[in-house]
Amino acid sequence: MTQPLALLLYERLLPGSQLLQRLQDLGYRVVTAPGAEHLVESCRKEKPMVLVADIGDRPDRVCAALTMVRETPETSHIPVIAIIPPQSPKAEAAARQSGARLVVHDNVILAHLPQFLDQALALE
Repeated sequence: MTQPLALLLYERLLPGSQLLQRLQDLGYRVVTAPGAEHLVESCRKEKPMVLVADIGDRPDRVCAALTMVRETPETSHIPVIAIIPPQSPKAEAAARQSGARLVVHDNVILAHLPQFLDQALALE
């Protein structure tokens, strides 16, 4: 049996490295995207089941890349979980506008990752 693939985009070491480890613990094969500017290309190449993106301190750049993922026919079906810092209304608004299926604060993502993955992967 093959492992489901999660594509992970992060610039902040925490929570990025913790997410990578947690996804692997949950049985996912994890590929790290080389950067926001290569996100669509990475999605086309890797064909992930889910994309987990840390919005971090640069919501404009990362959310622009997420918007491109949503607008590209070959990648528009990939569910996106956007991770934002707490108390960051600008990042939350940008993540929602980019089409992320779930927007989650980074202080709760690790504890509830299985539930967030189930919710993101549920068929609409």
